[in-house]
Parts: sequence; C-alpha cells; structure tokens
Amino acid sequence: MKLIDQHTKAIMEECKARARAAGLRFEDETLEYVVSNRDMIELSPKGMIPTLYDFWANDVEVLKKAGEYSLYPHNPYETVINSRPAISFYNDNNPDWLNIMIFYHVIAHIDFFQNNAMFKNTWQDDFVGKGLADKRLIASLRTEHGRWLDYVLEFARGIDNITGYFEELRADRADPAMEPPKVLDFYFGHFLQEVVKASHNFIFAEVDKYNRLRATDPAVGEAIFLAEVKKRFPEFQMKFDKHAGGPRRQPVDLLSFLMEHSPFIKKEQNHWMRSVLSIVRSTALYFEPQIRTKTINEGWASYWHDTLFRQDERIRGHEVAYARINAAVTSVNWIGLNPYAIGLRLIQHVEEQADKGKLHYDFQRLAGIEQRRDYDLRVGEGKRAIFGLRQHFSDFTLVNTFVSQEFVDRFNLFVVGKRLNPQKQTYEYYVKSRKAQDYKQMLIDSFYHPARVEVDLEKTTDEHLHLRHRFEGKQLYKDFVPETLMGISYLWGGAVSLETMELTKKGFNQQTNKVILEQRPVAYTFHQGKLGKRNL
Repeated sequence: MKLIDQHTKAIMEECKARARAAGLRFEDETLEYVVSNRDMIELSPKGMIPTLYDFWANDVEVLKKAGEYSLYPHNPYETVINSRPAISFYNDNNPDWLNIMIFYHVIAHIDFFQNNAMFKNTWQDDFVGKGLADKRLIASLRTEHGRWLDYVLEFARGIDNITGYFEELRADRADPAMEPPKVLDFYFGHFLQEVVKASHNFIFAEVDKYNRLRATDPAVGEAIFLAEVKKRFPEFQMKFDKHAGGPRRQPVDLLSFLMEHSPFIKKEQNHWMRSVLSIVRSTALYFEPQIRTKTINEGWASYWHDTLFRQDERIRGHEVAYARINAAVTSVNWIGLNPYAIGLRLIQHVEEQADKGKLHYDFQRLAGIEQRRDYDLRVGEGKRAIFGLRQHFSDFTLVNTFVSQEFVDRFNLFVVGKRLNPQKQTYEYYVKSRKAQDYKQMLIDSFYHPARVEVDLEKTTDEHLHLRHRFEGKQLYKDFVPETLMGISYLWGGAVSLETMELTKKGFNQQTNKVILEQRPVAYTFHQGKLGKRNL
C-alpha cells in the first residue's frame, strides 16, 4: 500500500475543482492510496480501516475472501472511508481515464459523508487516529489479560448491533453537563493529577495544546481538544459524570448500561472491561450511518460520477469502455437489489420531479393519469432538491417518500417471486407485483433494521438483568439467543432474562396464498450456564 504518485494526485485535484464548481462541498485535505487486490482482501473485513483493532473473526474473514478470490478473481475499483482527512483506496492497475471516473465517485462519497445529517456525530472525529489508539489499548490489554480480553471482546460484539444510534444522533452534542469551564477544570485540576497521575511536563504540554487550539476559534478549539481527551482516555466521561453527580440521562443502549451499571464490571479487577465495551460501542456507532445510507450514498456517488465524467473532455476515446463499466455498476438487477442502481434512479427521479414542479402540493392533488404525465411548470428546482436529499435523507426516508407508482412504471420495476414448478420439479422466478407499495415494502424489508432491546429498570437487580425486546413484526434469530445471553450474563455477573415475541404457524390462507402467523410472548433466561424458556 502506497500513496498515489504526483501525476495521479494532480488528476484528483482537478476532479476536486470541477466537483466544487458543480456544487459539492468537502474538506480540501484527502489521502489516496494505491493497493493490490491482496491489500483489499486483508482490509475489507475491518471496514477498510487499517488501524482497526485485531480480532480473530477478521482473520477468518480474510481467509474466506482469499478463497473466494482464488475462485472468482475480480478487481474492486475503490473504497473510501469517512475520516479526517478522508482516505480512499484504489486498485493498482487502473488507467488514468478510469481513475477520473472513480475520483468523481469518491469525491461525491466524501461530500455525502461530510454533509449528510446521519453522519453529524462523525464530523469532528478522526476515526483512523482513534482506531489506532483503540488498537494499541486492545493489544496492551490482550498482553495483560490473555484470552479473557477476547472473551469480553466477543461478548461485546455480540450486542454491538443494538447501540442507541438515533438516541445519540438526537442528543445535543453540546451537553450542558460538559460545558468547557467545568469539564476543563476537572480535566486539568483533578483527572490528570489524581487519576492519570501525569507528570508536570505532560500537564504543561496539554495546557499549551489547549491554548493553541483555542487561539483561532475558542468554541471549535475547545470542542476539538475535548474530543481528543475522550479518545485518549475512554474512562474520562465516566469519571466526570461521577464527579458531577451522575450521568445526565439514562444509558441509551445495552452496552452503555453494562458499562455504567454492571456489578461485575464495577469490581476493581474488571475495570479494564469498560474500555473494551467502549471501544466496541464507538466502533459500531461509527459504522451505523454508513449502513443506514448505503443506497442513497451509492446513488449520490453514481449520479455525480456519471454527470461530471460525461462533461469531462478527458473521456474522449473512452466512451464505450466507460459505458460498459457504468452499466455494470448501475444496472438494475431483476433478481436481487443493486443499491447503486436504485439510489441513482431515485435521485434522478427526484431531480426530474422537482424540475417540473411535481414535488409541490398542487401536483400531489391531481388524480388524472394524463394530467400527472403532462404536468410541467419548468421551475428548475432539481439540483436544489437533490442537494436537500443529500443533506437530510437516509435510505428509509428516501424510499418511503419517493418510491411512487410513477417511479416504478418509469423504470419498469417489479417484485420478483419464487415458486416450485410441480411438472419440472424446479424453482422458477416470476413477476409477483408491479405495484409501488409492494416494491417499496420489498426495498424497506431489505434495509438494515436491528432489534430494539431495552433494559427493564424496574425488574433489574444486581443479581438479575431483565431485558425486553420491542417487537416490530420480526422475531429474533433464535439460533443466536443462547450465545448472546451467555455473553450478557458474563458481563453482568448474574442471571439474564429476555422477554420477546415468537411467530408460530397458525394456518394457511388459500385466497391470499400466505401463511397465517400468530404472535406468542416468551421469555428466555440464562442462569448458571443453562438456558431456559417459558411462555408468557
């Protein structure tokens, strides 16, 4: 892995200038690396974050991907990660014209990362630097605690998909309990001296760093300084909360609840576990917005690489090759879903609708097919509308708002069904529905939607942690329940109960050709190494 050469960097800078002229906004500092396919295979299990902590599951994934590559060799075009500065990786055998297309795609991703509201809690963070600090801490703890570190890491990762992402996103970053004067007094006057027991030289260096950061912009400088403090000292927030009289609000998810209230972790010899849980949780929160914006993010990048590259004179002589690659990336899959294709077409659809004034209320009131088809106020609001999508929308809100019958009909989209052919004894695919509502529901069902598991504070004691699954139509994956509860039981240091719903087959509706399901409340309990289950 190495930085791109100066010739290729100059191409990237030219692409940045043209992207800015088209209205994209992003920080000027970026890093671009040339990598081999082997590098891609080794980095992809870590989300392309080179500094992410080491874990055995990543090694297994590397072996799996190496096996896949030996059977099906392929060249990934690029990967970009949301960091400060933004970092992107490129295949080592791309020609210049292909790099131009890819650079436009990457720049649009960076623009999305740095302007979409779903990412607002990452805008001030250098996750690569934080990842390196976390990796060193994990390595140090593994040296000290051996396999117990990996057990805690495994158990924490078993519940890292139920972090309180939206609660954190909704929370005001300017926490009243963390006003700079109070927290800085605590940091310099107590934490460094009494908790860290830092040397005078270290404390003086910290004071100097704070003054330098604050010199240009006091508010921004203080925010950056405090972010770095929390990154270097994961236990700092907990210590300050205790000093200030307790946390401002109840923990927003199970991991944070275990970090703050687990009797087992509160034991002096187990305090190190809190740092591990904090690392797992912050890593999961970093990846959350990327998972929830896959379709709109890829659609946005595909829209701009197509728009900007077709306007770029450097495409001359490569139009056919570009058309083949672009079609392979953005073509609609009739079986399965291509987020590049759906995201791109939704953005194009919204742009056209806004240009014609079809997003206005007057158009929504029209019922006639011909009236709706011929409606065109020529208001030219398309670009403003799609930049609004980039700033405020996620995959769910994009699909739920703009997948209409007109969209489905315009791009000839449909829901595919699968059935058994009794004569040939083979499965066959067929067009199940062309209705917008069915297509929208299919897209929504394909999106990431983790379970909502909450702590029942009234029933929870030091000896027994009581959890409640907020049922939303999908039951928990039962094969994962025993191991997950075992891990939570270990981290709590006692019994764990989980109330949830399970779906059972009640019958079959011949008219709708659908299975009739019945909801049944159940409770799992893990205690002293044994899993129990009872109906409620």
